[in-house]
Amino acid sequence: MTTQSPPQPHSSGARSQKDVFLGLCLGLIGVIIFSGTLPATRFAVGVFDPGFLTFGRAAVAGVAAAVTLIVIRKPFPKQHAKSLLVAGVCVVFAFPGFMALAMQTVPASHGGVVLGILPLATAIFATIIAGERPSMLFWICGIIGAILIVVFALRDGGWGFEIGDFWLLAAGLTASCGYVISGKLSRYLPGWEVICWVLTLFFPLALAGSLWTWEPAYLSAPPPQLWAFAYVSFGSMFLGFFAWNTGLNIGGIARVGQIQLLQTFFTLAIAAWLFGEVITLETMGFAVAVFAIIIVGKRAQIR
Repeated sequence: MTTQSPPQPHSSGARSQKDVFLGLCLGLIGVIIFSGTLPATRFAVGVFDPGFLTFGRAAVAGVAAAVTLIVIRKPFPKQHAKSLLVAGVCVVFAFPGFMALAMQTVPASHGGVVLGILPLATAIFATIIAGERPSMLFWICGIIGAILIVVFALRDGGWGFEIGDFWLLAAGLTASCGYVISGKLSRYLPGWEVICWVLTLFFPLALAGSLWTWEPAYLSAPPPQLWAFAYVSFGSMFLGFFAWNTGLNIGGIARVGQIQLLQTFFTLAIAAWLFGEVITLETMGFAVAVFAIIIVGKRAQIR
């Protein structure tokens, strides 16, 4: 009589330079897609209520995810159900909801820099949840980067936190937790399958929430807002995670998570292009300082 062995991770603990490079490249693709989320969300909340935007984008992405799983005929991974549910709460509802609330009160460019806290939070959750052990140099760089982000938020808000900053911090913490759980799941399942199951599991709740928050006026929404809604649904909520989850697994959650500091640059550029938001020299200075931190931290050892 034979017994089934538990599912084994796709990758081993040791990572070659090639693995790290590939993981960083895939992470960068995910970050480029994610970088348009804040500007698109700020665009969309001009018409759509934050509640509908949160549920609606999840419902639309859930349809795409369910169709993908049906076509490929993937069986449900029961052994990972709890982790999929926790990841779903974080990345499907908590992060988009907090972000939509923040974009009602703060500029997208401001939010892009404040969310630079994501890499440090991701490294912390990677240590707690995924068992990664960054070196002291890595932690020093992460803490300095976080301090720069907090100073920027205080300076940009008149040396006082705005309510939008609290929503952004909540968004950053929930996103980081969801990223780490998704990245850990990607050791056992392909990255695209992780996000597909997460979205499919929460589709009934997303659909119910969409119907509850629906307003007839949304039918006459201007094309720019409709395009923004489509972007956060198919790009931010769906396709971005294909590359991101896979990159976290291949290159290491904490290390690849640091690539998200580059998101600040992309978000600033998109916000300036879409809304004409002025990018001051101070803002660029903070962004460059944060980028320098990530370059140093990338060389730090992670077990």
